[in-house]
Parts: sequence; C-alpha cells; structure tokens
Amino acid sequence: MSRLEGRNVLVTGAGRGFGRALAPGLAREGANVAVHYATSRDGALEAVAEIRDLGRDAFEVQADLRSWDDIRRLAEEVFERFGRVDVLVNNVGDVAPEQMSWRDVSEELIDRVLAVDVKGTLLVTHEVGSRMLEQESGGTIVNVCSNVVVTGSPRAPQYAASKYGVLGLTKSYARAYAPHVRVNALGPGFMETESTIIREDWRSGRREAVLAETPLGRIPKPEELVGVVVFLASDDSAHMTGNFVLCDGGFSMVGA
Repeated sequence: MSRLEGRNVLVTGAGRGFGRALAPGLAREGANVAVHYATSRDGALEAVAEIRDLGRDAFEVQADLRSWDDIRRLAEEVFERFGRVDVLVNNVGDVAPEQMSWRDVSEELIDRVLAVDVKGTLLVTHEVGSRMLEQESGGTIVNVCSNVVVTGSPRAPQYAASKYGVLGLTKSYARAYAPHVRVNALGPGFMETESTIIREDWRSGRREAVLAETPLGRIPKPEELVGVVVFLASDDSAHMTGNFVLCDGGFSMVGA
C-alpha cells in the first residue's frame, strides 16, 4: 500500500517550483491533494490535472498567504471540500531571487520575505493545525525550511532570518500540538527549479561554486526531494516531531 493512501493533503505554493513537484509526487503515494497557489494559476491547474490522471482527487485554491483573512478562507475551503486534512505541507517561501547581494537589501524586500515565509507559515500552521486537533486522527505538518539555517545567506540575510523563524515555528507548534499533530521541517539546499536556474548569480558561477562544495556532486531536481517529504508526512516518521531534516547533498554536514 502507498504510504499516503487515502489521506488528504494541502500543499501551499504548488503552482511552481518544489510545490509543483510535490503535489503529484504525494498523489503517487495515494494522497488526494489541495493545490494552493497565489499567482501561478496555470501551474496549479496543470498539477490538478496530473493528480486527477493518477486517479486521485484534487482541486486548486487561491490565497494570498500574507493575509490572515485569505488564510482562514483557504482553511475553510479545503476542510469543507475534503472533510478533513491529514497532511499540511507549508512549501511557500520567498527567497528574494532578484537580490544579488546583502548590499541590495531594502525595507520592501525585508517586509516581503518575512511576511510570506514567517507570517504566512505561522498563520497557515495555526489555522490548519488547530482544525487538525479536532480530528480523531490528528495530522502531520511538514514545513519546507532551508539549509541557510546552518550556512546563513550573505546574499539575502532576511531570507536566512525568515527560515530561522520557520524552524522556531516548527519547534513551537510541535510542542503546542503534541501528541495529536506532528510538526517537522525539511532543510533542502539548492534545487534546480525554474526560479533558480534563471538567476543571474546561478548563471555566472554560483552553480559551479555550490557543486564544488557538495560532496554528492550534483544539484537535485525538485522531484528528487519529494521522498523526504513523503517520509515526514507518513507513518514512517511516526516518532518524530520538532525535527529538522537536512537534505543538501552534504553541503552543510552538521552533526552532534
């Protein structure tokens, strides 16, 4: 049996990037998927069609995760459609891709990144997780964090700060929601998403520099990390909560 057979999943930011790979990837493990998007409607519709072709239920739902009212509506729509939500994947994140140096930081970029990554993740976790607590079966939350909590980000320090915030939220809600809802975080490094490969620094030496520091010697495509999310979302990780799972090809290699 697939590891998520019959479970209902909400993936935020599933119209492009990692989320676009996650939504059908979770469906292949048996899940029905609510595909959230903010602006990438075409990608979300493509994901829904792909999931339905797999024989699973899917629908798209739009929301601006900087707005608590939108997040409340998102939670209400998904729970009304599915009846229950077993897994939440907080994938949405703003990496400020147009910022090439800490010298380029602006108040607008700081506010934008923190609003999406910290405020948005907190409020989706709050609204969906509190409803999960009312379910007899509880639930599981996976927050997509980053290896920048280990390495820092000299290019965009506000992004590193935001992901530290996500890690703090992960631990806080893991304790608040225990034992009925588990909350864990994934810490990927670079992935070759469409937004990464078009970045100016990626095309002018950054990719080669990252490869040189990565023991596994390659930059994964988003599809290659889906299995780690499946692990954290499924009963395979039943005794894990408040954890941070680093998945960056050995780039960081932290340990006890």
